[in-house]
Amino acid sequence: MTVPLHKNSGRKNRLQEFLAFFVLFIGSSHFSSAEFYLDVLDFGAVGDGHTNDTQAFLDAWDEACGSLGNPIMVIPKYMTFLVHPLVFSGPCRSTSITVAVIGTVIAPDSPAAWKGKDPGKWLEFIDVSGLTVAGLGFGALNGRGLAWWNQSCRDHPRLQGCTSVAPTGVNIFGAPELSPNTDGIHIHSSHDVFITNSVFSTGDDCISIGDYTSNVVITNVICGPGHGISIGSLGRGGNSVQVENIHVSRSYLKGTTNGLRIKTWQVGRGYVRNVLFQDITFDSVQNPIIIDQNYCSEKGLCKEMPTGVHITNVTYTKMVGSSSTAVAINFDCDRSVPCTGLNLRYIYLWPVPTDLDGTSKITPAVTTSCANAHGYAVQVDPPVSCLQS
Repeated sequence: MTVPLHKNSGRKNRLQEFLAFFVLFIGSSHFSSAEFYLDVLDFGAVGDGHTNDTQAFLDAWDEACGSLGNPIMVIPKYMTFLVHPLVFSGPCRSTSITVAVIGTVIAPDSPAAWKGKDPGKWLEFIDVSGLTVAGLGFGALNGRGLAWWNQSCRDHPRLQGCTSVAPTGVNIFGAPELSPNTDGIHIHSSHDVFITNSVFSTGDDCISIGDYTSNVVITNVICGPGHGISIGSLGRGGNSVQVENIHVSRSYLKGTTNGLRIKTWQVGRGYVRNVLFQDITFDSVQNPIIIDQNYCSEKGLCKEMPTGVHITNVTYTKMVGSSSTAVAINFDCDRSVPCTGLNLRYIYLWPVPTDLDGTSKITPAVTTSCANAHGYAVQVDPPVSCLQS
């Protein structure tokens, strides 16, 4: 059911509107190379927020993936599509493939929908080259995670039948080419990934970067609520971690439980190296800058081990904003495998004012904390005097 761009159809008005948005947000150069678009409505999707539209999405994807040229799979505006756990599989015949999320896609509101499936995933792209996932200023992916949060073993350890895993909104696995994406993303085993102009509101990491990942650029992102932008957790299975060349810039975090975080398990090995965080604004963020090499299932109960992931050559530069925790910069590194090459420059963080009885009260200045962390700081407030040279 491919619709040539030059052909008139019953959905002409919606097609013209979509093309206008596509040119505006993606660019005319990409548009000129596209040959046809595929509307999920033409594959049987209903878009009423109640009907299961999973098969229609899968059918539209299969045709796009199996086509030559540069297909565009369109999820139209002003509609809500219920989609159960789904894998968009490659490799594809198409040179490049675009998923234009202009409408709203929602997950099932009950964990029972994941029975017999991987509970850690909702929407997953596997082995797709030339992938673009674009929200075009309107699209939304709503994971509806309340039921999962209410049965989390971490939050409800005494609950019978609690679960230790919950779905990640979007998983990208084995994507070897440039991949702009939107909303709650986990990147794993991927290279040359580009995430830009995106807004994330989630109950977990806005963006998380998993193992075997390199050359990731994240820019112009708004994150909050959520757990911030994270590298990790890494090394949980004792594997040799390989993460490098990560660049996060020009982003705004508001009300998140962490800001910029690197988290690894002591049992892991390998490295995280060549990371740049630049031009970041924090607004009432807990733990704005944090490295946690003692990450484990139960906070504070991690056992010290002789192994660890080596975190090295990490730069934080040009950052301002407010911290809602007393410790604004926290480097909790491994005694066996310390953090090295930490470089902090031009950072100014201040406490969030508290309001008591209608009277504004300024909390004490924020502080820093370091353990087994080596590097240097230039023009940083609060001072990071705890760094070892």
